[in-house]
Amino acid sequence: MAKRKQEDVPAGSPAWMATFSDLMNLLLCFFVLLFSMSTVDAQKFQEVAASLASSFSILPSGGSALSDEGILVGSGASQLNELSDFYNNMGLNMDGEFDESMKTAMEEVEQQGLEQSEKMAEQIESYLEAANVADQVEITATSKYVMLNLNGGILFNSGSADLREDALQLISSVSNAIYEYNNNEITVEGHTDNLPINTSLFPNNRMLSLYRAYAVYDYLVNEKKFDEKSLIASGRGDTVPIASNATAEGRAQNRRVEIKIYNALNS
Repeated sequence: MAKRKQEDVPAGSPAWMATFSDLMNLLLCFFVLLFSMSTVDAQKFQEVAASLASSFSILPSGGSALSDEGILVGSGASQLNELSDFYNNMGLNMDGEFDESMKTAMEEVEQQGLEQSEKMAEQIESYLEAANVADQVEITATSKYVMLNLNGGILFNSGSADLREDALQLISSVSNAIYEYNNNEITVEGHTDNLPINTSLFPNNRMLSLYRAYAVYDYLVNEKKFDEKSLIASGRGDTVPIASNATAEGRAQNRRVEIKIYNALNS
């Protein structure tokens, strides 16, 4: 009886195994890529945490570790996690509004700023009363600054940016009253009414208001030795009236110089 010839087995692995191996390699590369990305993010987060710790003392030494879930652990770390959430969402809820915790924090900061400004205003007013010039200065306290309103008619002659001789005592007293806050940011703003002016020196009201603000700025720096790095002079012209320009009384109120002393939270 004749023997059946045994069929030769094809050399190499089956075709399906090569395809399966390629698929496994691709999946392995995919998960390695995901793992490497997550590791880089964690490393960057640790670097940010360490930087904040050294700069703002949010965390003590060794308090910048990450948990298995990628959450920063250690004393004071919850603030950083909340800060991360805030920046991711910009402090907004699903409706695009500030959430309650953010509103509360903003209100607390505003209240603290107002308390600082009110305390500053009381001290400045007490000094001006002792100098017998308090009735010539209007003081307003806000959550950002204390504003001193000086009537332009007292400080300058009509159409002039030179301080009057009889106004120097007032400016000197005001300077002494606010010198304690020399390191705070201080702005000097000049304001006018809306009556047009066009002279060789002042082609318009904005230029007149700027020169008047600079006259006060120059006095604070050169006569009272205020730090010019913390002083700003600007001219607003007739763009920010506080009374109606339709009457002489209103225009007189609008001609003014405002000195704003920002509190510590806003300087």
